[in-house]
Amino acid sequence: QVQLVESGGGLVQAGGSLRLSCAASGSIFSGNAMGWYRQTPGKQREWVAHISSSGRTNYADSVKGRFTISRDDGKNTVYLQMNSLKPEDTAVYYCNKVPVWSTDYWGQGTQVTVSS
Repeated sequence: QVQLVESGGGLVQAGGSLRLSCAASGSIFSGNAMGWYRQTPGKQREWVAHISSSGRTNYADSVKGRFTISRDDGKNTVYLQMNSLKPEDTAVYYCNKVPVWSTDYWGQGTQVTVSS
């Protein structure tokens, strides 16, 4: 069964931290690079960070130095530690494999709201 379940979002003040989790089915997770994406109303979904199957990471410039992506292969789970949050980080956050297409399966996402 294909599954992506994101969790950990919430409301936080600017400068605060959140840790997102994403439990994925093996068919999506195993052997694939995994990434986090985010979307705000009226805008296209954008890539935030990804981690390869060997643990190499890459980040969008807007989050570099503030966000950290990690993965637990034993749990088919990918995490996103978000520190020094800014109001512009407010979005629905999704995880998925990398690369991914808009026609691929997506989970429900988790809402992150950063107040100023």
